[in-house]
Amino acid sequence: MGAINAVSDTTRDAEAAWLRAREELRASVHESTFQQWFEPLTVTASRGPVIYLTAPPRVAKWVRRRYLELIHAALLKAGGSFREVELTVERTGDSEAGGGEAAAQVALNPGYSFDRFVIGPENRIAHGAALAVAEQPGQAYNPLFLHGPPGLGKTHLLGAIANYLHEHSPELVVHYTTAECFTNEFVAAVRTTKRIDSFKERYRRAEVLLIDDVQFLEGKSRTGDEFFHTFNALYEAGAQLVFSADRMPSELVALAERLRGRFEWGLVVDMADPDLATRLTVIDRLLEEREQELSPAAIRAIADRSGSNLRVLQGALTRVMALSSLTDQPITETLIERALPNQASADPSALHEPTIEEIQRAVAEHFGFDQSALNSTSRVASLSKARQLAMFLARQLTTLSLPSIAAGFNRRDHTTVIHAIRKVEERSAGDSRVAATIRDLSRALSTRAAGVSGRDQS
Repeated sequence: MGAINAVSDTTRDAEAAWLRAREELRASVHESTFQQWFEPLTVTASRGPVIYLTAPPRVAKWVRRRYLELIHAALLKAGGSFREVELTVERTGDSEAGGGEAAAQVALNPGYSFDRFVIGPENRIAHGAALAVAEQPGQAYNPLFLHGPPGLGKTHLLGAIANYLHEHSPELVVHYTTAECFTNEFVAAVRTTKRIDSFKERYRRAEVLLIDDVQFLEGKSRTGDEFFHTFNALYEAGAQLVFSADRMPSELVALAERLRGRFEWGLVVDMADPDLATRLTVIDRLLEEREQELSPAAIRAIADRSGSNLRVLQGALTRVMALSSLTDQPITETLIERALPNQASADPSALHEPTIEEIQRAVAEHFGFDQSALNSTSRVASLSKARQLAMFLARQLTTLSLPSIAAGFNRRDHTTVIHAIRKVEERSAGDSRVAATIRDLSRALSTRAAGVSGRDQS
């Protein structure tokens, strides 16, 4: 009986010491951090100067990695005979395993991996930073913000991080989504208190949060507020944050300044257009995966005609291979020209960055309008489509920011440009004539004699 009382007294002493240590911890970290990582810890036993704590799998993993020294310091400061701490994992059923939860939240293309990502001088830093985040979440670069035009590999790198963590750290709660999905979920959740609480819980318990295309949050004040609070809660809790956008944080002018500032707290990395060597390597990799072969001359011709967007490059290769297969003809320069008509060489020495005025003049003459009409407020359907095409070309062929393009068309809000780009992309995907017009005008405007060539197209 005396032995039992001794054990009970020892356990009570350990629990009392842990309560004192908890108060020290609560005073030294943000409240949300305390609740997420220290509240779940409970005393299970003690032996000599050692307190044994237990926690759910995902909490134990994170606390071991980030907070053991802090707990040890709090225990010493609390006083008493306990000087060491050991952390164990709660025994749970399969339904509570961390890996299952992470797997359910990561719904990505399994082809997104670091091994399949083609590294070039324009994306080497982005690749290295993404790999460092995957290997040491919450410790390397936090947040990590990747930006650049579409089709350069931002989504691939976010997916590679998520897939790497799913494989190597399955106990972590990894949540990948897009800003559009985040917005849609939030709008649906605000209808009832229960659903909004569930929404907040789902996002704020993530240990790694990856959100693609955060430019979609522009102009959405309520969603932006919720995103801001989610960012703060996760950052304070030590979770890893990774974001991507089509431009740098300072250019997301319709986003709250406080959120733009937080995007710049960590590492901001620009992903530039791939050079010729990178495009050649991408084609080689695609051919290897498809178990197909092409001559070096054919690979070079496709790379020269496909521009900088790697998704476009993949589509160009598919069109060339399909035309060769359907016509039972060898892949020659003539066949490549047929498959990729009116696409000029991407040799930088032959390219020219047109001005907005040049683009407006070429588009206006092509469609039979006065150039000034593109800057008017008229909403006539045919004119609106021409104006949208001109905005699209300005984004594709120049290095101007979205606000600068908007100003060039006498528009105050650059979201008009974003809307125009999306509309043109939708039309070109479903209408080959629109796609051909884009190719013709792009080719004319990208040559040194852009002004003359643009008039010749009319």
